[in-house]
Amino acid sequence: MFKEEISVRQNTIKRKHLIQSLLTGLIIGTIAGTPVGWTAHQYYYQQRLAQTLLCREQNKNKPLTVVDSMCGREF
Repeated sequence: MFKEEISVRQNTIKRKHLIQSLLTGLIIGTIAGTPVGWTAHQYYYQQRLAQTLLCREQNKNKPLTVVDSMCGREF
């Protein structure tokens, strides 16, 4: 009979591979996250601008300083 030796090999993460993995994740995250962030920023900006314009339109008969304090100074 043959005696089989089973050796368990441990997979350890070496520092070189860890740094490469982190850099790869950073690059992929930057590439994927930039369009998402830009789109979210544009959506928020348009919503805020619409709220400001609507507030200014609703309060156009009030003095400018009062409207600025209520609606903000977008322009």
